Amino acid sequence: MTEKFRPVAHHPPDNILNTLKFYGRLTLDFQTLTIYKYLNQYVPAMKGKVLDIGCGNSPFKFLVNAEQCKYTGIDIAGADNFDYQNEDIVVFDGENIPFTDEYFENIICTEVIEHIAKPEKIIAEMHRVLKPGGLGIVTLPWSARVHFAPYDFCRYTPHKLAQLFKQFSKVNIQNRGTDINTIVSKMIVMFFGNLLTWDFSLKDIVLMPFKFLLLLLLLPILAVAVIFSHIALILKLGSTDDPLGYTIIFNK
Repeated sequence: MTEKFRPVAHHPPDNILNTLKFYGRLTLDFQTLTIYKYLNQYVPAMKGKVLDIGCGNSPFKFLVNAEQCKYTGIDIAGADNFDYQNEDIVVFDGENIPFTDEYFENIICTEVIEHIAKPEKIIAEMHRVLKPGGLGIVTLPWSARVHFAPYDFCRYTPHKLAQLFKQFSKVNIQNRGTDINTIVSKMIVMFFGNLLTWDFSLKDIVLMPFKFLLLLLLLPILAVAVIFSHIALILKLGSTDDPLGYTIIFNK
């Protein structure tokens, strides 16, 4: 299975261009926006050593207070297959975290668990390296297309997540967004992934005038839908039965 429209790699807001990209993305990418909102609630207040599992380009490292934390990002050797280039990481095998027991006070893991074939192993490793009383924040998608194929294995319900994280003393599973945000996100993917993607095949050339007309017709509708989706997030409108994803906040 191949992807016609792969997710755009995240980059930290570490210069003017990346800052514009990062915060501009929060306007349209509701998955990233809801992840950022949860992390922004907890990460700036963290103290001690922070482990970022599957960190990619470490897009949320800037939320860590460098004066009271030591940040460590780990990722697999083949992370460049996911369009991530980050030399400032510790490479690991995707299962065994290369640190001693109870080493970290905090753990971050964003949109990684769905790419791990055996999640029980990495979650057990989180429990092992986290200090008693330590804080962990994990996010993962629910309503998301297959991405980074063939390394996308599963979507988890809150009931399954509760089972996976049951070894922790306190687990709080919260939905990210509602079905309104999910629907609008699908519209955005359709708009950018189908209407703005060209491979210049004979089929694309024939359909080009129709695609252009459809773009003009849908753009105002999409703009209104995006605004409404932001309002829905603020006012918590819609059903939580089909959210964008879930955030798991846990303590050991």
